[in-house]
Amino acid sequence: MPRSRVKLIVTGDDFGYCPRRNRGIMDCFLASGISSASLLVNGSAAVEAAEMAKRYSIPTGLHANLSEGAPVCTTLKDSSLLNKGGFFHGKMGIRKALAKGYLNMSEVKQELAAQVDRFVQLMGHIPHHVDGHQHIHVLPEIRHIFAEVLEEYGISYSRVPIDPGLHSCDWIDQDLMKFYLGVEKDSVNTLDVFARHGIR
Repeated sequence: MPRSRVKLIVTGDDFGYCPRRNRGIMDCFLASGISSASLLVNGSAAVEAAEMAKRYSIPTGLHANLSEGAPVCTTLKDSSLLNKGGFFHGKMGIRKALAKGYLNMSEVKQELAAQVDRFVQLMGHIPHHVDGHQHIHVLPEIRHIFAEVLEEYGISYSRVPIDPGLHSCDWIDQDLMKFYLGVEKDSVNTLDVFARHGIR
C-alpha cells in the first residue's frame, strides 16, 4: 500500500517586525530553511519586508496581530483593543481582557480586515495564508471573527498550533508549559470553527 505524502511547511513569523528579523527570515528562505513567511503589517519594518518578499519571491501570508504594537485601523481610537497608550494590550493582556469580557468583537473584525487590506497594499495580492501573532487567532470568540474575515476575503489557509509531542517536553518551564497547554486547548476548540468556514 502506498504511503500518503506529507507536505512540510516551515513558516518564518514576524516578518516586518524589525530589519534584523527581516534579514534573518530572508537568509533562512534563501538557504531553504523555511518555505514561507508571515508578515506583521503593523511592524516597524513591514514595508522593507514586503519589498524583500517580492524581490526574492518568498511566499508570504499575514501574521494577524491584536497583541503587540499599534493598530492598523485608523478609526480605532479609545478602542477596547488598546491600552491607555494607544497600543494593544500585550500577549497576556489581551487574554485577560478577553476573559473579563472587555473586548468588542466588532472592533476585532475592523482591525483584522484592516490588516488584510494593508497586506494587499504592501504585497499587491491577498495573503496566501493568515495565522496569528502569539496565537491570538485561536482565542475564544476571536476565532469566530478571524474565520469570518478569512472567509469573506476568500482565504482558505491558516495554522492551528497543536503539537502532539508537547506533553513529553518536561524541560519546558512550568509557567510557559501552562501557556502552551492553554494554546493547545484553544486550538482543539478552533478546528470545527475553521472547518465550518472552509479554512484548512
